[in-house]
Order: sequence, then structure tokens, then C-alpha cells
Amino acid sequence: MLSSCNTLRDESQPVAGWFMKFDRLGASFFDRPTLEVAPDLLGKWLVRTGIEKRPLVGRIVETEAYTGDDPAFHAWGIVDPPTGLVQPSGRGYDLFGPPGRGYVYLIYGMYWMLNVMTEREGVAGCVLIRAVEPLAGEALMWERRPAARKPTDLTSGPGKLTQALEIDKAFHRSSLLEPPLFFAEPEDEVAHRVATSSRIGITRAVERQWRFYCDGNPFVSPGIPSDLAAANRRKARRRTRRA
Repeated sequence: MLSSCNTLRDESQPVAGWFMKFDRLGASFFDRPTLEVAPDLLGKWLVRTGIEKRPLVGRIVETEAYTGDDPAFHAWGIVDPPTGLVQPSGRGYDLFGPPGRGYVYLIYGMYWMLNVMTEREGVAGCVLIRAVEPLAGEALMWERRPAARKPTDLTSGPGKLTQALEIDKAFHRSSLLEPPLFFAEPEDEVAHRVATSSRIGITRAVERQWRFYCDGNPFVSPGIPSDLAAANRRKARRRTRRA
């Protein structure tokens, strides 16, 4: 399908001008089914303010959806079936909060993952922001991503973008509807094809095609979809048995 992915390149404007232009997404945008929000976020801006003098802006080019009935979801299995009550234990409990709130967690002891909560309060759901295309503040992003060797290394993955935009546990359970971190409508829109695949880096529910991305965008993460990764592992095991 075709959706909107915009282009923006102008860092010469004063900061005040930037703030006047941001049309922030409100809670109603996220207070919807997760599988609607995830593709709709493509082309929207992720804006980080409060770092030096200029905001950092990235166009979202890749997302993943997670819902309450999803075995790959952190909140899966914590609702008591007979009563419908949420068991108040573990980080998954936080996912039942208001739409538009942040859910941030650490993987491999070094990479923060930025998610935004979806659905109405009391219903678990979130969208993982997997990749953005830098639009403004790239010099500051380079400073925060010393391992990057080329422009597409800056934000082409969930751990990369949180480093580049200086996003960490401080945003967990915080509102993502206002500065210093929020989502905004783009100024200019260009039609772009939205593709889907299995999500990346999971071992459960790999058949669900809940990864959404702007097809052909160089900032989309290079990871292998989990259904393909699982198939490759099965092939490798068969070759090992025959050897």
C-alpha cells in the first residue's frame, strides 16, 4: 500500500521557528488498535528536544506492532483469564497504561528500545520504533553514534536511534505527547510504499507479519525477519543431520 513519507532538510532556521511548526500527535492517535497505529506512524516525525540548541528530528521508516494476545509481547500471559485482572508483576504490567506513554527497556545490557503505548488505558499494546531517517540535528546524532561509519548507520535500528537521539530509561512511562520527546505530523508528504514482514529478533509468533517499513528506504534496519531466520535455522539443522 502507499502511505506518506516526507522529506525535510533545513537546519538554518532558529529553534523558535521549529517549535512553531511541530504539529504534535495527540493521545487520540495512539488510542486505537495497535495494528492501525504501527503502519500509520510511518512517515511521522520523532522529535527530541532539550539537547543543546536544536531539536533532533527523524522520519519514522520502520515499526513493529505488539498486542496483548501476542506470545512475543512483554505483557503476554499476565492477565488472569477467569477474572480479567492484570497481575501487577514484571515490566509487562507497565504496558496497560495510557496511550501515548513511553515503554523503554534495555537489551543486551546496552541498547534501549523505544516503544509507544497504544490502545485504550487498561488494554496492553505498543509499537516499537525500529528505525528513523535523520531530518535535522544530524551533527548531534553523529556525536552520539561514534560507531557509525556512514549516514545510514546513524539510526537504522532501534538501538541506534535511541543512541543518536539520546533516549534512555528516563522516558519509560513518560508521556511522548510533548517535549522533550514526541511524535509530530510531517510538513510535506510524499507517497511511499509500505511493506510488511515478520518482526525481527523474536522466537514466538514469527508467522505474524507485524513489521511495517517504508520499502526501499536506506535507513530501514538490515535485520532478518524472524520467520526467515527460523527457516534458515531449520535448514542448517537438516544439513547437520545429513552430514
